[in-house]
Amino acid sequence: MKFIVVSLLFLLTSGCSIVDVVDHHQKNNVVNAGFERHQIELNEGGELHYWQGGNPSAPAILLLHGFGGTGITSWYEIMRDLVLDYHVIVPDLLWFGDSFSHAPATIKTETEAIQQLIDFLALQKVNVVGISFGGFVTFDLMVHEPKVDKVVMLASPGVFFSDVDLQAMTQRFGAEKPQDVFVPKNGVQVRLLLENTFVDYPWMPSFIDEDVYEYYFADFLAEKESLITTLPAYRDVLASEIIFDSLPPTLLIWGENDNVFPIQNGQYFADYLNAPIIIIPNGAHGLSNDFPQQITQEIRSFIQ
Repeated sequence: MKFIVVSLLFLLTSGCSIVDVVDHHQKNNVVNAGFERHQIELNEGGELHYWQGGNPSAPAILLLHGFGGTGITSWYEIMRDLVLDYHVIVPDLLWFGDSFSHAPATIKTETEAIQQLIDFLALQKVNVVGISFGGFVTFDLMVHEPKVDKVVMLASPGVFFSDVDLQAMTQRFGAEKPQDVFVPKNGVQVRLLLENTFVDYPWMPSFIDEDVYEYYFADFLAEKESLITTLPAYRDVLASEIIFDSLPPTLLIWGENDNVFPIQNGQYFADYLNAPIIIIPNGAHGLSNDFPQQITQEIRSFIQ
């Protein structure tokens, strides 16, 4: 928060974007922590951009971010900690950051892009950590990618969300359709989303909310809407493809006060997987940002 305040003062005196200043600061810090920025060309056309750091011979951890933002915005503190002992890969999912594909905007396309990355890096085993939307991609990888070793999922219910659940979530946000929640069209809608995602999301001037929208949400709107509208069909197809005995060991982490996917969704998923679930008191949906030290500790304890 101190950095944001200093950046705001710099913004007011220089005319620069505070979001650009913060993004530049974070990218410099992950580079200083040993990460490098790379990209691969996708088979279907397009590019997947990712950060990679750590010892390539150490256990690999793939961090998949949530809806909106980029890999760094979800994992900034966690990736700088894990890189000390692991081979850490942090992609920007398709249609976020600079990543995009010429294939249809679906979970299947997201998963296949990550599989191409796993093959490109010649990973024999990979641990996968996904939050929210990244958790859906993670679960698809659990079902379809045999190189997945262990999994940690944060606030992501796999196939345990119904159409009724989606409608209830939409109503909690005061919206008409799920895509209206996750694909904001202006700074006001961005603030509504983030206030319902994080614990004590701070007040900022409205022009900064607009800046956040332009920097992280304004691109690929049609593709982002497709990722949301195709979720129910993905859920139904994936549910028919699960071979329970082949799923890797999994840990679930949930916020007690998650306003996107309530804790009941997590408990149903944990019972189905026969997996432990850690509930963070007073936690909301954005666990990797709100509780990075605890999340890092749980990842380390489970994967080691």
